[in-house]
Amino acid sequence: MTPSATDAVKKFMTASNDISKDSFLRISILGGGCKGVQYALYFDSDFNEELDTKYDCDGVILATERKFDPHFDGTEIDYVDSAQGNGYTINNPNFQAVQGCPGCGCH
Repeated sequence: MTPSATDAVKKFMTASNDISKDSFLRISILGGGCKGVQYALYFDSDFNEELDTKYDCDGVILATERKFDPHFDGTEIDYVDSAQGNGYTINNPNFQAVQGCPGCGCH
């Protein structure tokens, strides 16, 4: 996680009354296709020692299922705040969108 991403998470957690103190940020892979994979990034408090891995990113705890660990190697989570909008971006070198998929014809 970039410093911008960890700062955004910390600010959100501080401002929100709905997130418990034992919550952490969880990232999951939802599926893929010719346009690349989709991710879920959400707050969670259900950590399973046998199935999950936790990472401390400058004070922000990020968790994922262990089965996803190899797929997130080298991944960067950033927070962008620009004139076009704001939000988290995930740059994962392990998954790249295919250009011009012959199966569905997308470009």
